[in-house]
Amino acid sequence: MPIYSEDHEAREMAIDIIRTLNDYFSHIDIDRVFFVRTRKSRSRAIARIHSLSTIWRYVLNEKPMYIIEVIDENFSSLDHEDKIKVLIHELLHIPKKFSGGLRPHGRYVNRYIVEKLYRIYSERRL
Repeated sequence: MPIYSEDHEAREMAIDIIRTLNDYFSHIDIDRVFFVRTRKSRSRAIARIHSLSTIWRYVLNEKPMYIIEVIDENFSSLDHEDKIKVLIHELLHIPKKFSGGLRPHGRYVNRYIVEKLYRIYSERRL
């Protein structure tokens, strides 16, 4: 059975990414993005993003929000560079309108864009 906990490390890394790449991620309201670390998961994923569906937002009278889940067994073994790339990838799934939907892999979420944004991030962090 998976064990969930708040992930302060991933949150701080994401805040740094959003600030450093603000011209790409200015639409993200970090107060409505939650970070969870999952332990004892059998998933092969390193991380994944979830959104609160429209029906749940209606019932709970909530604004759009997202959860970025990192799978501890897979994420922890990565070096810092790869952790940043994984979080950039997950943040790219959040659409410009911050509407509660998710962008699919393809035009806006792909390896080329992740690598490009990581290069820019690295240059700005010098």
